Amino acid sequence: MRNNRLSYIKRFVRHWLTAKPKGGFGVHSPFAFHFITNVIEEKLPYYCFSVVERYRRSLLRDKQTIDVTDYGTGPSCPKRICDIASNSLKKASLAQVIFRIAISNRSKEILELGTSLGITTLYLAKTDSKAHITTLEGCPNTAAVARNLMDNAGVRNVDIVIGDINKTLDGALSRHQKLDLAFFDANHRKEPTIIYFEKCLPKVSDNSIFIFDDIHHSAEMEEAWDEIKKHPAVRVSMDFFHFGVIFFNEALQTEHYKIRL
Repeated sequence: MRNNRLSYIKRFVRHWLTAKPKGGFGVHSPFAFHFITNVIEEKLPYYCFSVVERYRRSLLRDKQTIDVTDYGTGPSCPKRICDIASNSLKKASLAQVIFRIAISNRSKEILELGTSLGITTLYLAKTDSKAHITTLEGCPNTAAVARNLMDNAGVRNVDIVIGDINKTLDGALSRHQKLDLAFFDANHRKEPTIIYFEKCLPKVSDNSIFIFDDIHHSAEMEEAWDEIKKHPAVRVSMDFFHFGVIFFNEALQTEHYKIRL
């Protein structure tokens, strides 16, 4: 565990030393500069942020225990909801960045791989009541908590697909003619990440944006990110260390950025 932590710190230091500074400095592409400064680094709160964060706080207080099935790590085990919320939910700052990205390209068709307890899902649902969000979760008990969260929040534009993503992804993709936004936050290993990416590719358009969580989580996730950003369909990639963003618009010049946050 200590060695893993040290490796992670080394990856962070390497990123920091090689990335461009905050504020879009050194980024010459007008498109990339606008995205970094007006989407990623925008700090003004939206109307729904306080509402979603109130639901997060309720999950952090919930001491109910559920059996959690994780197809990526092994057999099921009992966990308290508050512990899942503390360890697995995206931080507010990252979840709100994902919200801003969805707003930036007016995403209507959204796919999320990895629902967890549903906080990021709720952020995506709040971008537009007419957006169609399909979110995939392996554990039925975790999905039930997320479904209850959506119901309590009055959200009606989210479909939660339960089961092994390797078996449910094809069916989930068939629900969408295209993908405006896809958020990959399920199996943090190279091979599944690449498979999920390639399965989603037929649904991309010039407007599509894909977000990959934890691209520096491990050496193999770094390998996955390197392979993804070099795919011929990808025009622009942005590495923010904790997550990566890729764009497919054929009008864009091919560029790959590392940015400090």
